[in-house]
Amino acid sequence: MPSATTKLPAGPHLPTPCFGATTGSWRTHRPVIDASLCNHCLLCWLYCPEGCIERGEKLKVNLDFCKGCGICAHECPRRAINMLEEA
Repeated sequence: MPSATTKLPAGPHLPTPCFGATTGSWRTHRPVIDASLCNHCLLCWLYCPEGCIERGEKLKVNLDFCKGCGICAHECPRRAINMLEEA
C-alpha cells in the first residue's frame, strides 16, 4: 500500500495555491526577479514560506499568494530579486 506522502508534489513544501484562497492583496512590497542575474539556484523557491515561486524556464512569482515578506530576496545569493513598493 502506498504511503500518504507519495501523492505530494516534489519540493520542500506544498504551495499555498492548493488552499484555494488568494492572500496577496494586502502586501506592501512585491518581489521582482531580474532574469539577467538569476542562475536558477532555487533558493528563493526553497525558502518562500508561501510557495509563491513557480519553476520553469524562468522563475515567476505568483502574486495572488505572495505576501511580500522579502525572504526570497534576502536568500538570493546573486541579489536577483528586488522588493518593489506596491503602487
